[in-house]
Amino acid sequence: MNLPIVATTALGIDIAKLKFDVCLIKPSGRAKHKVFANTQHGFEQLVAWLNSHQVSELHACLEATGTYGEALALFLHDAALVVSLVNPAAVRAFANAGLSRTKTDKVDAELIARFCLAQQPKAWQPPAPERRELQALVRRLESLTEMRVAEENRLSSGTLTAAVRHSLQQHIAYLVEEIKQTEALIRQHIHNHPDLKEQSDLLDSIPGIGETTAALLLAEIVNLKQYTSARQVAAYAGLVPRERRSGSSVSGRTCLSKIGNARLRKALYFPAITALRCSDFFKAWADGLRTRGKSKMSVIGAAMRKLIHLAYGVIKTGKPFNPNWAKAIEVA
Repeated sequence: MNLPIVATTALGIDIAKLKFDVCLIKPSGRAKHKVFANTQHGFEQLVAWLNSHQVSELHACLEATGTYGEALALFLHDAALVVSLVNPAAVRAFANAGLSRTKTDKVDAELIARFCLAQQPKAWQPPAPERRELQALVRRLESLTEMRVAEENRLSSGTLTAAVRHSLQQHIAYLVEEIKQTEALIRQHIHNHPDLKEQSDLLDSIPGIGETTAALLLAEIVNLKQYTSARQVAAYAGLVPRERRSGSSVSGRTCLSKIGNARLRKALYFPAITALRCSDFFKAWADGLRTRGKSKMSVIGAAMRKLIHLAYGVIKTGKPFNPNWAKAIEVA
């Protein structure tokens, strides 16, 4: 599957929580559109629809944006179809080059299909079972934590009856225990798989990154070694800078693209803050950015990007964080 793909028929998929739009472009260039439910039944209907069109040499593409598309990608892969998960930023750049500004689900699906034909991105390989299990555990921990925070906010509202307050307190206690158990399962799972344990220890050597963030990085990026550069990983996380635009004008200031995996951006925010406050290496590096006129938020964004670059570096080299080689990594 790692050999170059030369497909004559492309399937672009624009996926959302409840449904996904597809665009099938045959060698004739004609585009056919369809909408399916984002369910197992919808996946089966998609394959039946493709079979009804008697397609061959099909290459399916969807954007790598996180949860919504992973089940469909795995289903298509198991159905012996070539499928690629592509960086949303690359699709956006392709659209801009073609001067496409219209944005609807139908248009996006066709854009992804045409990107697929033009760029022939490499085939996606599903994560190994131990990686998928880690991802499931990490996302379960995230869900439990969000529920606990929501319940704690309700508890502090001050307009509760005694019965409701007691119910909330019981639920919070339950969630706290579930969080502890899930964290223990994650630690044990990583410990049971030498490759995960080695990479977790390498990530843990980076200032600001602890075992929770290391587990999330391993779960969401899945395989750092598959990327050819740290910038590719940063782009996947939506942490590459872009110029602020208003109409046809450019302000000259930059911000994060935020086109990519939102879980990674969310997970790296507080580790970046911690690194900037507690690490001599990050303090000195950030001082250099500030002397160049970078704002507080720009420095934090750059620190998040720096963490991704360092994560790529330690995994790629197999060596723990070292301030001497880390200085050579240019991130601004």
